[in-house]
Amino acid sequence: MMRPVSRRRRVARRPPVAACLLAAAAVAFLVLPLIGLAQRAPWSTIWGDLTDSATVDALRLSFECSLGAMALSLVFGVPLAWVLARVDFPGRRLTRALVLVPMVLPPVVGGVALFLAIGPRGLLGQYLHQWFGLTLPFTTLGVIVAETFVAMPFLVITVEGGLRAMDQRYESAATTLGATRWTVFRRVTLPLIAPSLVAGAALSWARALGEFGATITFAGNLAGRTQTMPLAIFLAFENNPETAIALSLVLVVVSVAVLAALRDRWLTV
Repeated sequence: MMRPVSRRRRVARRPPVAACLLAAAAVAFLVLPLIGLAQRAPWSTIWGDLTDSATVDALRLSFECSLGAMALSLVFGVPLAWVLARVDFPGRRLTRALVLVPMVLPPVVGGVALFLAIGPRGLLGQYLHQWFGLTLPFTTLGVIVAETFVAMPFLVITVEGGLRAMDQRYESAATTLGATRWTVFRRVTLPLIAPSLVAGAALSWARALGEFGATITFAGNLAGRTQTMPLAIFLAFENNPETAIALSLVLVVVSVAVLAALRDRWLTV
């Protein structure tokens, strides 16, 4: 007679008290500044602060430049992610490391590097100015370039993860059926990596929206021209703290909305 198979009892392990206390302290450390920001917000006058002409210009410029940076990140970042994920070439690891450097590079250093590279006397900028009369520093286009520099790596690393995780047999099947490489990429690859693509675009847009250091170093802080929301917050914090708090709340709300919409997608790609 066969004995019944014994089942292992699941023992509920209590988390260590010390770990819970440290975790609670970490949550408090990260959340309390946001609570303080909301508590000091000028709720009675916040609409007037946000509809002020200078504030509206900063808001408009921030959204226009961040969307432009996201578009450039998509145009150049998606092919770059595809090459890093699919093409085996010498120095690929080094290339990936260099591409991701802006993620950890101090933004001010990034701004200085941009100025030395594409400024009027920069490595490439001198030729842009000489041949096309194009000067990027202290212009709205310069803001977009600076934001793209710091935001594109977020899209590249997210899309590359999606490309590595997808099943390439679908692409192979489409190729054997006679589809061209462009058709395979457009009709098979892009739909399969759509969640990663959306997540990467959202992360790069949010990063561009909050960029400060590279922007002020490379493009300056000119009202109506290069003064984005982070720069306006920095300037208003000394003279008009209520406006600074109101603009800060806008960025907090946008950031929370982006993270909530992604639903941990950046952790699964």
